[in-house]
Amino acid sequence: MTAPAIRTTNLIRAFGSVHAVDGISLEVQPGTVFGFLGPNGAGKTTTIRLLLGLLKPTSGTAEVLGFNTRDQGDQVRAHCGALLEHSGLYERLSAFDNLDYYGRIWHMPGGARQTRVKELFDNLGLWDRRDETVGTWSRGMKQKLAVARALLHHPALVFLDEPTAGLDPIASAALRDDLANLAKSEGVTIFLTTHNLAEAEKLCQQLAVIRQGKLVANGSPDELRRTSGKPRLEISGTGFSAQAISALQVHPQVAAVSSVDSRLVIDLKQPCSSAPFVSLLVNAGAQIEEVQKGKADLEDAFLSLLEEEQTK
Repeated sequence: MTAPAIRTTNLIRAFGSVHAVDGISLEVQPGTVFGFLGPNGAGKTTTIRLLLGLLKPTSGTAEVLGFNTRDQGDQVRAHCGALLEHSGLYERLSAFDNLDYYGRIWHMPGGARQTRVKELFDNLGLWDRRDETVGTWSRGMKQKLAVARALLHHPALVFLDEPTAGLDPIASAALRDDLANLAKSEGVTIFLTTHNLAEAEKLCQQLAVIRQGKLVANGSPDELRRTSGKPRLEISGTGFSAQAISALQVHPQVAAVSSVDSRLVIDLKQPCSSAPFVSLLVNAGAQIEEVQKGKADLEDAFLSLLEEEQTK
């Protein structure tokens, strides 16, 4: 069996009386896009710094690519790429010169360095703009270049700390697509922190949720939805009167009702038959076209997990 790219066991990092990371145990398999989710201050960035060997754990262990982060931080960082709070770009240099400079830092031979720079630029659609000064670029373009910098030396594992933060929806979607393509073509393991649940759902094969330093869930997006998402009915049709919606809202099996155009979304407290709700609407004069059963989306599951942890 292939060894995990990342393995932590009861990992703890305390700052005085505050446990920023509090007993995290998880495994990330090679080639996985792993999403690390949590609100601000949950401990995501501290976890990345522990995994890169930039911080030493108060207790517990972490292994990255087979290296112990407490004693082998240099080896970890030599085999990993990282895009954290700062892009690491030199804005007075051209895009090409930025990557060429970092290639020299990694002691990449000239031919291999230039081949790799062109490969990454081609994959990210930046080759025609390689000679432009980076300071003139948009934030989205700079972030693409910063991702290329993190991947330049063929790392086996890349840490990306909220790479789409601050980008507009179009730039965010473009970078997300680029990350998905790079993960597939490079075969690299990606450890991604994000606040964007749609981004996590599209990119990640495995997700973990952290709150106040503690791991509250770990699994695939479908597993998180199954274990935490409330059951849901989606009913399409016309004639959904205010009276009918009010009757649904006070039904003992209903948690919430929302109406969008010609569709009703009914969040249920527990799985149950859809027949009583359809009957109620029909008797109130609604015309039903379609009824679908499903789970709440990942965002609802995420919020539910945080609420459950808060009430413990």
